[in-house]
Amino acid sequence: MPTDQPVRRVVAVVVTYNRLRLLEPLVARLTEVRERTPALVDVLVVDNASTDGTGEWLAECTEVTSRTLPDNRGGAGGFHAGLRWAVEETDADLVWLMDDDGLPEVGCLERLLREDDLDFWGPLVVDEQDTGRLVFPIRLPGGTRVVRALADVERAGGARQRIDEIVIPFNGVLVTRALVEQIGYPREEFFIWGDDHEYRLRAERAGARIATVTDARVHHPSVGELGTPMMAGRTTYNHSPSDLKAYCMARNNTLNLREYRGWVHVLLFWAKTVWFYLLTRRDPARLALSARAAYAGLRGDFTGHRRYLR
Repeated sequence: MPTDQPVRRVVAVVVTYNRLRLLEPLVARLTEVRERTPALVDVLVVDNASTDGTGEWLAECTEVTSRTLPDNRGGAGGFHAGLRWAVEETDADLVWLMDDDGLPEVGCLERLLREDDLDFWGPLVVDEQDTGRLVFPIRLPGGTRVVRALADVERAGGARQRIDEIVIPFNGVLVTRALVEQIGYPREEFFIWGDDHEYRLRAERAGARIATVTDARVHHPSVGELGTPMMAGRTTYNHSPSDLKAYCMARNNTLNLREYRGWVHVLLFWAKTVWFYLLTRRDPARLALSARAAYAGLRGDFTGHRRYLR
């Protein structure tokens, strides 16, 4: 159907670190997307100082534009650098943000672009091994119900195939230049875990129009025990076997809750943390690690995660 709407120029930003085996198929897929969706004018890859040959491969790759950071700054630092690059050095109207481990369907961007009244929106992120299941559970707006089954989310999206007020960044999400210019860039000091959530909360506070498009898809590997049940299944806890992720989650979630929800929510989070690591999955050492992380964050110290880097 003819339209008088101007074409919005999209630049994709991909952040990668030591996952060349995942980056290669993603770049191939984004090349397919560009052929189908001319609005995608460039793909910018931010390499977090990979040591697996990623930098050398990118130097020979003609399908993307790339930059290598001087050291590993995590997803937060990578998206900070990539979003700044896209907004300050290109003429993009929209930036399409993604990690290297997601694989958007060929029609994903085309479907997202049909929404023209949003500031920050994205697709569903489905398990690559079980596409009827979400990788990241969604808490439906207006209640406490958390859903993981694709069918439940599709029903919630209704005929419009959209759920307002919720988005899962940074997995194939679109953000407008205007919103970035208003709220700034992700908090690079967070390194990983919680930087994406903080960015959504910041957008929400600024009055951004946010949504998930339920018939747009990104395929993603399972993240294991994210959302581990506790308290007889009445709630969940974001447990990770990785000390690095656990440290960053405890630190960054404490800060996000303090900034956007208040101290009552901080205390509730820590009640859950104590319960989980003393009763649900007893691990006093992990509880101590989490406490050190939160205390460091509250003091403004964002260096402690480095001891867990490999």
